[in-house]
Amino acid sequence: MQRIESTPSLMAVAALVTTLACGGEGDSPGSSDGAPASSGTNGAASSGTSSSSGASSASGSGAGGSSASGTSSSGAGAAPGAGGSVIVDNPLMDPEEGPPAGNPEGTCDVPMEAGLADTASPDRVVGTGTAESCTGNSVIDAVAAGGVITFDCGPEPVTIELDSPAKVFNDASGEIVIDGGGLVTLSGRGTNRILYMNTCDANQVHTTEHCQNQDHPRLTIQNITFSGGNSKNETEYDGGGAVWVRGGRVKVINTRFFNNVCADTGPDVGGAGLRVLSQYEGLPVYVVNSTFGGAEGYGNACSNGGGLSSIGVSWTIINSLFSHNEATGNGGNPQEDGTPGGGSGGAIYNDGDTMTLSLCGVRIEHNQVNAYGSAIFFVSNNHDGTVRIDASVIRENTGGGWNVLPGISMHEDTEQIIDASTIE
Repeated sequence: MQRIESTPSLMAVAALVTTLACGGEGDSPGSSDGAPASSGTNGAASSGTSSSSGASSASGSGAGGSSASGTSSSGAGAAPGAGGSVIVDNPLMDPEEGPPAGNPEGTCDVPMEAGLADTASPDRVVGTGTAESCTGNSVIDAVAAGGVITFDCGPEPVTIELDSPAKVFNDASGEIVIDGGGLVTLSGRGTNRILYMNTCDANQVHTTEHCQNQDHPRLTIQNITFSGGNSKNETEYDGGGAVWVRGGRVKVINTRFFNNVCADTGPDVGGAGLRVLSQYEGLPVYVVNSTFGGAEGYGNACSNGGGLSSIGVSWTIINSLFSHNEATGNGGNPQEDGTPGGGSGGAIYNDGDTMTLSLCGVRIEHNQVNAYGSAIFFVSNNHDGTVRIDASVIRENTGGGWNVLPGISMHEDTEQIIDASTIE
């Protein structure tokens, strides 16, 4: 097992100012995830050197597992918990059915801003105390009305099937909280997406002249399961089998994503569980104590990003689990001639300009791809991005190539800050 000693960053990561225009999803800036990925070569042909010492020694597909140590840096890549932390109770740590929410071995601090939303005084309650009273239409109506939403479906776990996606209206409320109390599963029945928010969709009401960079709505998803989401029939806003978000802010806490799917092939399209674009001022999406897949038979699948995907978005993922997810596309990003494209990022797919992926207390294993990044695909087109991995385990992910670290595809000059983690 190879050991990497990483050093702290010498500069903070600049905040992302998204370049996506209102009214459409768009490709990544420059419409390229990096030519080296599509060429199938081992390692990227890029200029500059990594600011983490020893990073280059782990490059190449033959790099073995690594256990790394180092100190944290300031800025977007700073260690989770900086500035105060909070205890997050997790009602899905020992569920009656399915894998738990989160990585049971994850012990990283959760920053205050990534904690649970207060639901003591809900604006809307779905159900009147029985499972039968909790219907898909009642969920759709509650989400459209906005505010803090809880459920009263009885004392036992319940699955609520939706015939169409629940859609956030951007003028309904500044804050939308969906809290399943650890008992609720929202299901797309294998036929449709489950939840949709888009500040740049006129049908959901434009509320500013800068829809791609506005601070609201702010969506919190917590204590809930999404299962059987399917966005394969979506064409304008593709990807995001269970949840699709553009604009405002979103955070996900104590949430499970099981058996969700999106487009089988295609470059950039992805995120069987979660697809996110255009977050306000480039602030990170928090994912805390959450599971994508988690066991055989529960995995999610899409062309790219079997768990989650984004363009130009930073992520802070804490005490979470990604396993048994699949990137089903073929030909890379952008696609090689004669291929449909995709197949990158078995668990996580990140593309765009300046951005940060920060993992702490995360386990990524048993994911697979056809192209690149069996665990993580991270390509910053302007080569100004940071991958930070703290107290995490990445192992036994299969398929693909162009790995700078085992299971991780990125440019060789991508800043790597790795601390107390196993990557093999």
